Amino acid sequence: MAGSTHTVTNQAPPLVGHDIFTADRALTAAVERHLAPELREGAAAELSGLGRSCGSLQTQEWGAQANENPPVLRTHDRYGHRVDEVDFHPAWHRLLGKGVSAGLTAAWTRPGGHVLRAAGFVMWTQVEAGNGCPLSMTHAAVPALRADPELAAEWEPRLTSRVYDRELRPARLKAGALFGMGMTEKQGGSDVRAGTTAARPLAEDGTYELTGHKWFCSAPMSDGFLVLAQAPGGLTCFLVPRVLADGTRNVFLIQRLKDKLGNRSNASAEVEFAGTWARRVGEEGRGVCTVMGMVAATRLDCVLGSAGLMRQAVAQAVHHCAYREAFGGKLVDRPLMRNVLADLAIESEAATTLGMRLAAAYDAAEGGDERERALLRLAVPAAKYWVTKRCAPVAVEAAECLGGNGYVEESGMPRLVRESPLNSIWEGAGNVQALDVLRALGREPAALDAYLTEVGAARGADHRLDAAIRGLLTELADLGAAEGRARRLVERLALVLQGALLVRYAPPEVADAFCAARLGGDGGAAFGTLPPTLDLASVVERARPVA
Repeated sequence: MAGSTHTVTNQAPPLVGHDIFTADRALTAAVERHLAPELREGAAAELSGLGRSCGSLQTQEWGAQANENPPVLRTHDRYGHRVDEVDFHPAWHRLLGKGVSAGLTAAWTRPGGHVLRAAGFVMWTQVEAGNGCPLSMTHAAVPALRADPELAAEWEPRLTSRVYDRELRPARLKAGALFGMGMTEKQGGSDVRAGTTAARPLAEDGTYELTGHKWFCSAPMSDGFLVLAQAPGGLTCFLVPRVLADGTRNVFLIQRLKDKLGNRSNASAEVEFAGTWARRVGEEGRGVCTVMGMVAATRLDCVLGSAGLMRQAVAQAVHHCAYREAFGGKLVDRPLMRNVLADLAIESEAATTLGMRLAAAYDAAEGGDERERALLRLAVPAAKYWVTKRCAPVAVEAAECLGGNGYVEESGMPRLVRESPLNSIWEGAGNVQALDVLRALGREPAALDAYLTEVGAARGADHRLDAAIRGLLTELADLGAAEGRARRLVERLALVLQGALLVRYAPPEVADAFCAARLGGDGGAAFGTLPPTLDLASVVERARPVA
């Protein structure tokens, strides 16, 4: 018989068996706000179904299994033939199949599709972030392929399909396909124009033979890849199919898989091209321009993915503190812990609100709204810069809320911590985003006009926001020698936009706390330094997941 010392007390129950969509008040409000009235009921039912799946014990177990069993590279078969295949744990395939069937690659096919997909992506990231990479690449390939209407007509139905077909076979035989991409090379990093992969034209118009390498190739098990290579006319975008039309394997030599800090379930590879068949996408010499549609979409997914990670970290922290007792009461009721949780909660809500607003701008831009398209040009790199950088400190502080339990793998918090820096690094690290914002400010005045119109809609509602807007306008008035202060400028752009959105759409207690701490200077450098006079209990209660 077990001794009394083995009685377990004062532990929070597992956060499973709940609908993470309806429990996320910021997310549900954003979906309702940004969808047309006739779409809301169906969207709520669809997203609630996905939310229940995300919150289920089974799906969460798959997420843990996929993370604990990383992919394995097989370069050759038992007979010595080169195969260059990546083997995944069954949990990976189950998750990826669910993600595809949930429409996480199908935003381009229906009204409000980007808002619906964004909400789904925020939730799905909370289950297991690694499989978000192929889902994101596949979704983002569509605008790049549209540079060639013939290619788009062939591939877009496959990429937006809700059928997951894991077999490596000719794409024409598949009901659904996934895409990856390879841009950076060993010598170039983010400077993709320095790439040395060569493209030699073949006899058939629009076809080429590639020779070279890619230092990072995302999702190497995919059916096709968008890559950059040097053609006779300059840097050009190409589609590289994994399997050729006649059923033979294209030359796609996987040299090794990266051993990454986080994102363990997802394969990232170094690949070599040696006489690899490719089809040109867009015009020769226009590779960067062609691929920017894909890059912009994946950058927004970095924002959404970080918002999802933050939401899960905050949900776990609030859930733990709602049950844990210390110093004579629940942790969630202790003033200092409440301050920490509220500070984390407003960061999470600001990220979700901004990400969903940008998803709505994608829907509007698809419908021809040029102001929304211009807003994306400036707001996406600014949001990518700021939101992704806030993810790591949120995850670390949330883990600390669980004390020693948060440092133990079984809690799931270490996985969130390891994943948290990724979105800041991928698809262009912080300096790349900051310089991109400067380019938009210098070359595209419509982008700044759209941004100022957006934040101007909230003027007069909060004096701290108004002061922040005035300060930002002063900084924008002189962009001479701006590179050295680009990070500061982009940070202010993102914070002012978040503050304007929260003032317009969030409950007063959330907007008040954000404006006080993030815009008014009434907060410290660490979380948990909000002014104690704020309604912090309401902020925390809003962030609490409903189990």
